[in-house]
Order: sequence, then C-alpha cells, then structure tokens
Amino acid sequence: MDGNATTSHTNVALLSVTSTLAARITSSAEIDRQLAPVLRKLKLPDGLLQRVAGVHERRNWGEGQTFDDAAVSAGERALQAAGVEPGQVGLLINTSVTRKNLEPSVAVRIHHRLGLPSSAVNFDIANACLGFVNGMSLAAGLIDSGQVKYAVIIDGEDADDIQINTINRLSRRGIGRKDFMSQFASLTLGSGAAAAVLGPADAHPAGHRVLGGVTRAATQFNDLCVGSVDGMFTDAKALLKGGMELVVSAWDEAKRDWNWSNMDRYIVHQVSDVHTNAIVKASGIDRSRVPLTYPRLGNVGPASIPITLAEEATSLAPGSRVLLMGVGSGLNTAMMELAW
Repeated sequence: MDGNATTSHTNVALLSVTSTLAARITSSAEIDRQLAPVLRKLKLPDGLLQRVAGVHERRNWGEGQTFDDAAVSAGERALQAAGVEPGQVGLLINTSVTRKNLEPSVAVRIHHRLGLPSSAVNFDIANACLGFVNGMSLAAGLIDSGQVKYAVIIDGEDADDIQINTINRLSRRGIGRKDFMSQFASLTLGSGAAAAVLGPADAHPAGHRVLGGVTRAATQFNDLCVGSVDGMFTDAKALLKGGMELVVSAWDEAKRDWNWSNMDRYIVHQVSDVHTNAIVKASGIDRSRVPLTYPRLGNVGPASIPITLAEEATSLAPGSRVLLMGVGSGLNTAMMELAW
C-alpha cells in the first residue's frame, strides 16, 4: 500500500515523557457495591470488572484536581526533564478526549498556562485513544521538515463524570443485560494526564529516536464504540473482532518496512485483559514484554500509552527497541517504533 500511512523519521527524538496520576483510587469492588442491586436483578456475578477486564481499580481526580491542571503539571515537568525552555517550543498538540467546551480548544488554555510564546502553534487532535501517538507522528514530521524545533504533546483525561453517569443509569429500573454489557467499558475508564517533548535528534544525542511506523483505518466500524460525557456504549464482540482484524492487517503490511517481532518492550493501549491477550495472540509477541497499567489505573484513553511509557522509562536501557501500539474507536490503529 502506497501513501502516507507508513512513515519514517530521520532526525526526531523523544526527549522526555511524564505523567500525572489522579489522587483518588476507586476500586472495582467499590463499583460492585454501588451496582449490587442491578447485578442481583440481572443475575450477574460480582467481580466482572476484575475477572473479565482485569481492572481492579482506577484513578479519579481528588479535591481541587482537574484534568487540564494535571496536563499542565505533566507538561511543565516534561519541559524541565527535556531541558527545553517554554520560549523554545514551536508546537503544542493537545490530544485529550476530555473537554469542558466545544470551543475554544483545550490547547489554548494549556498553551497559556505553560507560558509558551505566541509563535507556538497550538491545537487539539482528537482521535479517540490514538490521539497521543498521532500527535507524536505529526510533530515528528514537522520537526523533520524544519518547521518547528521543539514540540509538546499533551493529554489530560477526566472519566469521573462518565463513571458517575454510567452507575446512575445502570441503577435505573428497566435495565437489561444487553444494556448493562453495552456500557460495561465505561466502568473500566480512569483519569490521568501525560506529556512528551520531541526535538531534533542531532541536537540531543541522548534522546530516544522516533523512527516511524504505520497507521491503518477500518472506518466501516465507526459505530461500534461511541462515547460522550454520558458514557461509552460498545458492541464489545464486534469491536474486538474488527479491531484485531485491523491490527493483524497493519502488522502484516508493516513487515515490508519494519521488523517488530522481537522488541524489548511493547507499549500497548491499556484496555483490558481480553484486549491485551487478543493483541498478543494475533501478533505473536512476547507477553512478558507487554507492561500493564490498566489493572490499577484503568483505561485512561489517549494518556494510557504515554503513562505506561513513562513508568517503563527507568527500566529501559540505551539501545532498547520500543513499539507503541494502539487501536482507537472508529476504527483506527497506529504503531510507532522508538529506539531508546
């Protein structure tokens, strides 16, 4: 397949990646207690979130915390870790699914709070759970072209309202098993934030090279997972089937240009045991090289991949090969290789 869905980068490095974890822990057992009446009525067992999804707890924002404040905090620490001053930044891309308003963009407030110059282009990219990887890819292309020198990719997610709204709705009279299972994924979501700084590799020899990757689309499945502040509604069986077909197709096509069969780490989007096991089986990768954060953080949307990468960073050695992998509602998939 020709076209821009396969990319390579020549002079781009990941200089830093940081995360901000929400302060409050909500266990799946606590959600079970809140849903106990409907679980009994539908004759569903306790522990579905733990046994089916593998999500034992997730994070929610504490008193005084907001998703955009958390994103700003992650951005400030990412700039500091990269040794880049705010005035040097030429691009800010916010990839959050969460937004308080339709306009202005989430990016404008973060741009202001980070003290970035007026010359720094800023905007949102929204592509479900793939937004952060898409943002990195776009920023890398602009750095390679010489249009910008440094870019900040940032994300803050707030699943608190979705969680509350879903529990309230599932507690209403008349909810059936089909209704419950279509909203099950909403209960796996968590809140958190992350940020990364990209820059020219030749100016930062200690940086982690962004080599490139692939993206592929199967947009005929655009209605299998639809979310809003009210909740996320999924056809889980069809979503898994369509997603795995897309991943396998992209993986096989990528073999023409890339060899990802023996990476040191596979940073996959953090969804569930079912999703992770399916990706591992479909691609034939080593399960021991796939770190998991969803059991204790839940699915933090686009922030999941950078949060997991930030946690793994201290265990990666120079020369390690890292593959970022994700599937986003729509459906889209993206894979990006980093040379640590």
